[in-house]
Order: sequence, then C-alpha cells, then structure tokens
Amino acid sequence: MTRTRITHSDPATVPPPPTPLYSHAVHVASGPMLHVSGQIALADDGTVDAPGDMTRQSEVVFSLLERILAAHGAGFADVVGIRTFLTDLDRLPEYGAVRAGYLPSPAPASTTVEVARLFHPDALLEVEIVAAI
Repeated sequence: MTRTRITHSDPATVPPPPTPLYSHAVHVASGPMLHVSGQIALADDGTVDAPGDMTRQSEVVFSLLERILAAHGAGFADVVGIRTFLTDLDRLPEYGAVRAGYLPSPAPASTTVEVARLFHPDALLEVEIVAAI
C-alpha cells in the first residue's frame, strides 16, 4: 500500500526506467524518516548465513530489513530508497527475484552497484534502505 505522503515519479523529461523495479524519484511530504544501515546476511550467532548462496543471503537480508521496519511501525510500502551493494553483478537476477517478493509497486528509488568486497569476506551483498515512517 502506498502512503499518500509518498509520491513516486518518473518524469516525462527523462527516459522511463528500463525495469519496473525502481522509480526515478520518490518525494516524501513532511514527516519522520528512518535510515537503516546496510544489512548483510548475519545469522543470530553473528556468522554469515549460507556463504556462496546469493538467494539465501538475499532472503536473510530482506528478513532483517523487514524486522527492523516492523520495529519502527513500518513496512516495505514505506521504503522510499534502497541501495544495494553486490560483490558480483552477474548474480543480480538471484537477488532481484528475492527483492521482487518484498518491494511493492511502484518501487522505491534504487541504486545497485558492484563492489570488490564487503566488510565480511563471506557476504555477497549489503542492502540499506530509507523509509518514511
């Protein structure tokens, strides 16, 4: 459900996004914002869940994000921006399939980049979000 104070925008003055997985811009009317630090697929014992498995790590990351949002009375419909850091952009489809199951349409503003490594050597991705709460 899109909140009335969140407006997604794909201006006619620029080419449309090549995929419906993101919006060019998201405007938030006044109100509190939640900035969530980048999450990796940490298990409860502090180890990285499923080294080498992009799908499983993506599921863990989105589960963590979902729990953080819920702790602040929010959900994925409140997410206005998402930044994803992947260690291998060729594995984007695996991540994207999981992400699509969590993020509603219209999608938030989004940036996805490949990085040489993350702070934990077993982490394949890190995801940070901003939500209107």
